[in-house]
Amino acid sequence: MSEPLAERFARYAESLRYEALPPAVVHEAKRRFIDSLATAVGAMPADAYRIARACALRVSSDPGATLLGGGRSSLEWATFVNGLLIRYLDFNDTYLSLEPAHPSDNLSAVLSVGEAYRCDGKALITAAVLAYEIQCRLCDAASLRKHGIDHVTYGAISSCLAACSLLRLDARRTTHAVGIAGVCNAALRQTRAGEMSMWKGCAFANAARNGVFAALLAAEGMTGPAPIFEGELGFMRLLTRTHFEVARMGGEEGSNDFMLPKTYIKYWPVEYHAQSAVDAILQLRPEIGDWQNVEAIDIYTFDAAVDIIGKDPEKYRPKTRETADHSMPYCVAVALMDGDVGLSSFDDAHLNNAELIALTQRVKLHRDASANSRYPRGIPNRLVVKLSSGRLLEKEVEFPRGHSGHPMTDGEVERKFRTLVEPEYGKARADEALRLCWHLEELNDVASLLNLFARE
Repeated sequence: MSEPLAERFARYAESLRYEALPPAVVHEAKRRFIDSLATAVGAMPADAYRIARACALRVSSDPGATLLGGGRSSLEWATFVNGLLIRYLDFNDTYLSLEPAHPSDNLSAVLSVGEAYRCDGKALITAAVLAYEIQCRLCDAASLRKHGIDHVTYGAISSCLAACSLLRLDARRTTHAVGIAGVCNAALRQTRAGEMSMWKGCAFANAARNGVFAALLAAEGMTGPAPIFEGELGFMRLLTRTHFEVARMGGEEGSNDFMLPKTYIKYWPVEYHAQSAVDAILQLRPEIGDWQNVEAIDIYTFDAAVDIIGKDPEKYRPKTRETADHSMPYCVAVALMDGDVGLSSFDDAHLNNAELIALTQRVKLHRDASANSRYPRGIPNRLVVKLSSGRLLEKEVEFPRGHSGHPMTDGEVERKFRTLVEPEYGKARADEALRLCWHLEELNDVASLLNLFARE
């Protein structure tokens, strides 16, 4: 009988060392910390953050952890609040495969456990790489969403393993932690269907919180069900509904193939399948001229884009920010009207703009076999714009800015960070945060980084 997957993951978590990480992977990990802290700061005006932080501040523990934006709470609550911030704007990184994911969601667990247990920067980088490796390999192995299960279900496992790494648990206790995290964190895909709520940005934060909770229990000796993946009533039978194999992971058996560099940093704050459509319409905009000249916009795209951000009626008249940034028609329309997509593109003034909603309803999505054949290696969106004059304009983008096939430069990542952080904290703090992140392997205590994001 082959080794149970949970035991394999546990051995991997126990054995992975910073010294085994290629310099390019370490560099990309630093970029993800920078990007995630930026998106977290950008989300601080959100009501969901206010609500979660108010709850978290009622809780204290020893050890505790820092809340981004100020204050302290338990490890679990800090993981939830900080994870909510990283994810809420739909502006953090992405990975696309049989299952889509936002792997930087794991970093809230890395930061809270790393701070509480005084882990150094090398340990944080290693835990981050581990979490990306686990989550992305699971996404490659089997789809959850086609069975109505949300992608964050994999995140409870990856966050748990990152926490176990930082807690320095042995493989036996880590296996139990994975069993606990895996057995009780199946999340429903209803989170992302129809009109979306605040919970859309909280779902992975909850999974990460529960992953940390499982690791803490296992550290004290709590045992978990096994085999959690292959068992009679386990993960494969009930959630993915198929037996799956996980490919050899980076650092495993001498492999140098790590997943983190294969993930994509977002250039625009929209659901990832819309990134190339936004890119295409912005490239066409100089030829279009006045947006009022547009009679129709037809988007020829792949099934995942239609199913996730195009088929629901709510996507054509979004009432919440959460729905709007998950609507390809809306994102394309607002990009055309405003000349860009930013955080203000989803405010009440935009959502209640009758002209914008009318333009949104001129956008139609079409399933396209050619696009399907190239997804998820790329995210091809072909736009055909019909002007009132009868003229047709066409543009296809397959690898938008920020995709691993068209990566953002370090300068662009820094610019995104400064755009979101400097208005809240000023240039001096932004400079210092960037310095610490670029030299993360030299950091002795993550608290010195997190304290920069407290409010005076």
